Amino acid sequence: MYKNIVITGTGSFVPSIIKSNKEFSNHTFYTDEGKKITEPIERTITKFQKITDIEERRYASEDMTCSTLGFHAAEEAIANAKINKEELDYIIVAHNFGDVIKHNIQSDMVPSIAARIKHKLKIANPNCVAYDVLFGCPGWIEGTIQASAFIKAGMAKKCLIIGTEALSRVLDPFDRDSMIFADGAGASVLEMKEEENQRGILGHATQSHTLEEMEYLYLGKSNYPGSDDRIRYIKMKGRKIYEYALTNVPVAMKKCIDEANVDVNKIKKVLIHQANHKMDEAIIDRFFKLSGSDQVPDKIMPMTIDKFGNSSVATIPTLYDLILRGEMKEHEIETDDHLLFASVGAGMNINAFVYKQ
Repeated sequence: MYKNIVITGTGSFVPSIIKSNKEFSNHTFYTDEGKKITEPIERTITKFQKITDIEERRYASEDMTCSTLGFHAAEEAIANAKINKEELDYIIVAHNFGDVIKHNIQSDMVPSIAARIKHKLKIANPNCVAYDVLFGCPGWIEGTIQASAFIKAGMAKKCLIIGTEALSRVLDPFDRDSMIFADGAGASVLEMKEEENQRGILGHATQSHTLEEMEYLYLGKSNYPGSDDRIRYIKMKGRKIYEYALTNVPVAMKKCIDEANVDVNKIKKVLIHQANHKMDEAIIDRFFKLSGSDQVPDKIMPMTIDKFGNSSVATIPTLYDLILRGEMKEHEIETDDHLLFASVGAGMNINAFVYKQ
């Protein structure tokens, strides 16, 4: 018998407000140096869409925050797993900016987002430990790796892992990079199952590069000249991130499948963090070549970036949930399929795990 660590339930919450690229047509963008970008806005938007593949993204309504989004995804995951919520040993919530109320400028993370979600779920059990993970976009994967370690060590039986973010609350409207980011939440329940056949999490890898890469994603002042230096917005060095990801992410993915002793040709789907479609395609191509395969299988990389944008920690658990629910055209996951989950983000951090369905 194998002691498998498996995902028994998933849930997601996709906000209802759709913001298309056309809605940025009345924006005036500035460079990092505060210089007005003079090229026609339509050309800027066209270039952006061609590179990223983003056509639209989802924003949370005014009455919602990061913890609200996470609560809705968590409810779905618990119901889908068919468990008693009071039996949860851990609630691990990945996010980056906490609760930011609409039209406010301050992040609120006290008490933790995990504590707030546990409260909203009305879980009374004090032995259900709720805490946050701040790990950039790879936060949900890292939370899953931590939960797996707790279960393997006998410290837990059931864990709820949530990735939730409302990036629309920390965007600089004068920065064209702000068009990438979006809101959303995804969640999963992880449990130990004693079974005759091996499945679940087979191996994982995590790396943190902080010497030169730490400030590739950071909080900085608005690009608008003369803006208040005390107000900070999410910023990124796009070219640096692109080069970093292409160099390092395929290596970490290869390390992960090697640890799991899974041949690259067995991988049915790669569920990868999505900030730039072209970058992800290049990462997948390099990963397969590094793993000894010149052929990237068709439909290996399901994408939601065109409609959902980059929702940070919510991207991968939301994608997984949508596929399992049959809401992703041309993509399905079947029993015994090998999946590779992988992400990269602020830190700079990279992680991945191999999962047998």
